[in-house]
Parts: sequence; structure tokens; C-alpha cells
Amino acid sequence: MKIQKKPFAFLAAAIAALAVPGARAETLKEGDPVPKVTAPDDAGNPIDLADAASKGWTLFYFYPKADTPGCTKQGCNLRDNHADLTAKGVRVFGISADTVEAQKKFKDKFSFPFTLIADKDGKVIDAFGVEKLPMGFSKRVSFLAKDGKIVWRDLKPKPEEQSAAVLSAIASIGK
Repeated sequence: MKIQKKPFAFLAAAIAALAVPGARAETLKEGDPVPKVTAPDDAGNPIDLADAASKGWTLFYFYPKADTPGCTKQGCNLRDNHADLTAKGVRVFGISADTVEAQKKFKDKFSFPFTLIADKDGKVIDAFGVEKLPMGFSKRVSFLAKDGKIVWRDLKPKPEEQSAAVLSAIASIGK
């Protein structure tokens, strides 16, 4: 009997095949419609994201995990500048692969005045074509929609500068 030197080589190859960048949907780009996808908010209510984005400005920001350092900085930046965003008519939705309970706890702990979406099964992450990190977490990515269409995206948002980037995008798009 021949002893296999790498007994789990087949498993490593299978995992690597799943991680091929082309295996996921393409990330939404400017001009694409907001996907018709529904997921629960932090209160457990179903939210149809295409419907929510059908009128005016809507920010969808994806973050890896609730109540972690970078995600907290990003959420707090949007909270602290929420008045400036709403003055421009922007609705904000934070999205992660967390549960409804984790999103509610995160929102309550930091007094976020906007909606968090619980995407435990990853269907919103997949619909927007956001890259998944290990354990199903989403990469940090932001999309701004106007009247149901993506008009701006930030594939590497800086948590402490999220609201400034969005307001700058609105100013440049409005010209």
C-alpha cells in the first residue's frame, strides 16, 4: 500500500478552487441597477434593497463584522456625520454577514441612526458582487445609488473617512 504524502491535498485543491476570483459575481459598477434582493434589518424586518434605493440617494456600505475595530470606526464616522448625509437626502444601510441579533446589539451599542442589514446567508453580498473574506465575511466596500442605479463605488473605503468620501462623491456627481 502506497502512503500518500499529502493526505489532505485533495481538500486543499477543492478549497483553492472555490477561492478563484472569477468564481464570484462581478462587483457592481456605476450604471448598474441596485439588485432586487431582500434581507432582514436589525429589527428582523425584511428590506427590499432595490425598493429602498428607488428614489433619491442611498449608501450601501459593506463591512466584515459587527463590533470590530475598523467596522466600529466606519459606523461611528457615518453616525457622527449622519446629519450632513441626511441633509443631502442620503439613506444609509450597513451590511454584513452578521445575524439580526448581532446587528441590533451593534446598532444599539453605538447609537447608529441608520439601518443595519443582517446578511447571514450572504445573498446581499453575492448580489452586489462583494468579495468574501474567510468565514463568509464581506470585504469592506461602499456603493452609492441614486434613483435605483449605482452612481459611485469605493472598493477600498477608509473607515474614518467614509462620510467625507460619500459627500465628495455627491458633490462631484451633482456637477
